[in-house]
Amino acid sequence: MFKQESGFLFIVSGPAGIGKTTVCDQMLKEIAGVERAVTSTTREPRRGEIDTVDYYFFDHDTFQAKIDAGAFYEYAQVHNQLYGTLKSEVQGKLAIGIDLLLNIDVQGAAQMRETAQNDPLLKGKVITIFIMPPTIEVLAARLRGRGTDAEDEIQRRMAVAVEEMLLSKHYDHKIVSATREEDLAALVAIYESTR
Repeated sequence: MFKQESGFLFIVSGPAGIGKTTVCDQMLKEIAGVERAVTSTTREPRRGEIDTVDYYFFDHDTFQAKIDAGAFYEYAQVHNQLYGTLKSEVQGKLAIGIDLLLNIDVQGAAQMRETAQNDPLLKGKVITIFIMPPTIEVLAARLRGRGTDAEDEIQRRMAVAVEEMLLSKHYDHKIVSATREEDLAALVAIYESTR
């Protein structure tokens, strides 16, 4: 199979609780040749999460040292934790033609779009996709349905979601979330139309 000179970086964003991780995980299972770009965080691992597989888990000081060394393409503070995408996680794979799927917040996506304008490896290779809730009420129901957050945290995430949705206009594609299957089909269609 013919491989492009360098791979594409597909960035998926959307509010907490919209199902980004589930849809991205499904896409990685269904589409050969796409790999997950593992991001970094200072938050504690959740049950079952594995360092270097789910995230690179760093303490705050280590993360800050990597920021100071210029090791990240993008980083941001989200929900009181630091998150970022290491250059080393992206560069080698894209350079040999591997397509990457990156699930990051709107701040990170904005930094990646800006970086891509001047980075020869990323220029013309970053495709951004925002997954929107059909209504804010649906998003609230999904967050409550997860059963992982207290009500005050849900309210805080809802306020952040409203701000994030206003930034969706900067994305190349928008998917209005329906079922997991429909969201996956829409994401795969965007991937296939790009390839």
